[in-house]
Amino acid sequence: MIGLIQRVSRAKVTVADELVGSIGPGLLILLGVEHKDDEASATKLAQRIANYRVFSDAEDKMNNSVIDAQGEVLVVSQFTLAADTRKGRRPSFSSAATPDQAQHLYQVFCKQIAAQGLPVKTGRFAADMQVELVNDGPVTFELKV
Repeated sequence: MIGLIQRVSRAKVTVADELVGSIGPGLLILLGVEHKDDEASATKLAQRIANYRVFSDAEDKMNNSVIDAQGEVLVVSQFTLAADTRKGRRPSFSSAATPDQAQHLYQVFCKQIAAQGLPVKTGRFAADMQVELVNDGPVTFELKV
């Protein structure tokens, strides 16, 4: 499972001009699910991201998590993160989870983020989404389990 996390001032997702999720300061998480992933992977990644220290403390050091910063979380499914781009000019998606598996693990992941006490908003699984964000920093990390 792959989480591309971005520290944001704000972010939102629209589908067909309908706002489906919006947050203020916090994390935008683009989530990629691979066929080898399971509920344990989703739980482990959610806990890791919720506690990952990417927010500044009083001394301007990255010592605070999104929990510490009392931020919000926007989770957007993105199967293209599972692409193999090591060779050729076209990505291979052979390691990506099936839509049913990915949707289930996406939901597990979101529930686990919420279980950390964080306000969670989501995109719409498998929809053509428009994602807008203001990356704060910019600060972006890729986490895998």
